[in-house]
Amino acid sequence: MSSPISHSPAPHPADDADTGSETVSRRYPIVRLRPKAEARALRHGFPWVYADELVTDRRTNNLAPGALAILVDADRRDLGLVTVNTNSKIIARMLDRNPEAELDQAWFEAKLSRAFSLRDRLYDQPFYRLVHAEADGLPGIVIDRFGDVAVIQPNAAWAEAHLDVLVAALQAVTGVQTVVKNATGRSRGLEGLNEENLVLVGGVSAPIQVPMNGAIYLADVTGGQKTGLFYDQRPNHAFAAGFAKGGRVLDMFAHVGGFGLAALAHGAASVLAVDASAPALALAGQGAEASGFADRFTTRQGDAFDVLESLGTERAQFDLVICDPPAFAPAKPALEAGLRAYERIARLAAPLVAPGGYLVLCSCSHAADLASFRNASARGIGRGGRRGQLLHTGFAGPDHPMLPQLAESGYLKALFFRLD
Repeated sequence: MSSPISHSPAPHPADDADTGSETVSRRYPIVRLRPKAEARALRHGFPWVYADELVTDRRTNNLAPGALAILVDADRRDLGLVTVNTNSKIIARMLDRNPEAELDQAWFEAKLSRAFSLRDRLYDQPFYRLVHAEADGLPGIVIDRFGDVAVIQPNAAWAEAHLDVLVAALQAVTGVQTVVKNATGRSRGLEGLNEENLVLVGGVSAPIQVPMNGAIYLADVTGGQKTGLFYDQRPNHAFAAGFAKGGRVLDMFAHVGGFGLAALAHGAASVLAVDASAPALALAGQGAEASGFADRFTTRQGDAFDVLESLGTERAQFDLVICDPPAFAPAKPALEAGLRAYERIARLAAPLVAPGGYLVLCSCSHAADLASFRNASARGIGRGGRRGQLLHTGFAGPDHPMLPQLAESGYLKALFFRLD
């Protein structure tokens, strides 16, 4: 593992704080907002500074990716301690309102203890998202817990640099025996980081059984997608399962069986799970077997759009259809194409819903806000020749808290329709 970034370069003489007759040396170098940058939002809790908002002089440009610095406004008033990466569009991330805070193990333990106390109150078993990045005060860091195993996604340069002390604090607070580093994901590329997955502490020899919503899921924490399981959909799995009793269920983009296994646990007559990944479907099948549902569970591997079209040609009908695709609009440049993809999903899925049945459409694209996604879904349903009622709108579970000042932290939307 890597070592924490040192607090160098040494402060420039101009970085000293002028306190009247004496000059006090600062622990970290100074970075400054441009005169027209909005400091008020930062004071009110917004955690990011964009590249065009920061003075990027030679000293700032010489800071190593993930270096620590004191952020000041255009009038040189302290705003807090930030991490700086001049290679990223998010050039600075707020870490602490105290500009002199020290990022030692005690600092990380305080952050993790606060996050842990919430999850420990919410869940009676240790299977949840422990740290949800900015919303838990640890920008760019995601930690999912699977019993005695924790998977860390250090998606920002500062997190990668402080990984040793983060892992030590994590073990001290939670007692986990195994810690895995998952280095996949678009965010790490934007930060200039590699994609090398590692077992940092302990060992993992097999997929982990995760009890959730009455079913058992199998999470591959070393080779699966993301951290191995999507905890964010837990409440939406449960809500959809309420429509499943005695019904035929189609779980599109099923991954390891998220919606489908929950539906079986709540009495679905049958589930067809569809995904492009054969390993994910194999884990879904193992979860169905471990849960005692294997006789009611079948899978179909293939491209989701192709399978939806084929099922339409076959005139297949289901009482509950769920479509939970990957992010079609991960950033604003992809928004229009992403909304067209969501509309197409709805158009192809709607005819597969039996009269009076239910359609669940999901989006994890933060660039597509709720209204845009809802409108695209409604257009698709209409183009599919159906009309319906919107019954419920679901979001991520409480182990994925939202930072109110950061819209991107509220990325997940799930729309529940009843179709005529």
